Amino acid sequence: MTFNSRPPRESNQMVFGIRAIMEAITSGKEIEALYIQRGAGGGLSQELKSLLTEYNITAQQVPVEKLNRLTAKNHQGAVAFISPIIYQKIENIIPEIFEKGEVPLILVLDSITDVRNMGAIARTAECAGVHAIIIPAKGSAQINPDAIKTSAGALYKIPVCRHDNFMQTVKFLQESGLQLVACTEKTKEDIYAPDYTAPTAIIMGSEEDGIRNEIIRISDHLAKIPMFGEIESLNVSVSTGVILYEAIRQRSK
Repeated sequence: MTFNSRPPRESNQMVFGIRAIMEAITSGKEIEALYIQRGAGGGLSQELKSLLTEYNITAQQVPVEKLNRLTAKNHQGAVAFISPIIYQKIENIIPEIFEKGEVPLILVLDSITDVRNMGAIARTAECAGVHAIIIPAKGSAQINPDAIKTSAGALYKIPVCRHDNFMQTVKFLQESGLQLVACTEKTKEDIYAPDYTAPTAIIMGSEEDGIRNEIIRISDHLAKIPMFGEIESLNVSVSTGVILYEAIRQRSK
């Protein structure tokens, strides 16, 4: 599902230098990643940090060597990457779905850090008619040209919502009437048990750590994909496709 009110997408690009980054932030650019030299001081650096607080933007403190690897130019201790997409807020999307008379199907990705997995998941989600993808602001794969390419452009079409308070966002879905279906091996119930014809948020976790425990505790259903071979797990993008198309199968009856 595509929302026609979405702003035009941006081109992916690097911005370096404190003043250039501040200008990008105040002009409304979506900052995908921001790296600041560890231990950097001075008035301009403090001004940037104050701006980050004002705009609720997270920066990663890194050694100067990392910045030097990103660009050989005078970066002044700060390098940022502008997102190729415009992030949206799920609080704005959910009411619109209900107003259209549709049954929400939301995909929540908890700490999926591989860029190509992110792209492959987005491609499947768009094909399956998922209304939106939710990712955490920290600990998630960057939406960069590799992710866009792997998604076959789906990341330009499906709304992506990036939220700082990820747990609160998941609770918002539940409070909005969506059932939370967590795809995890920590259950005996399989993915065919939940009723996906109801408003649903499907939650997928990283292959390394799975879904965080606090989300599992509040989920309405825990569901696992049956395994019959010697290998005990699927790639997360494949797993996402399996459970999404079980939801589509039920909704297509």
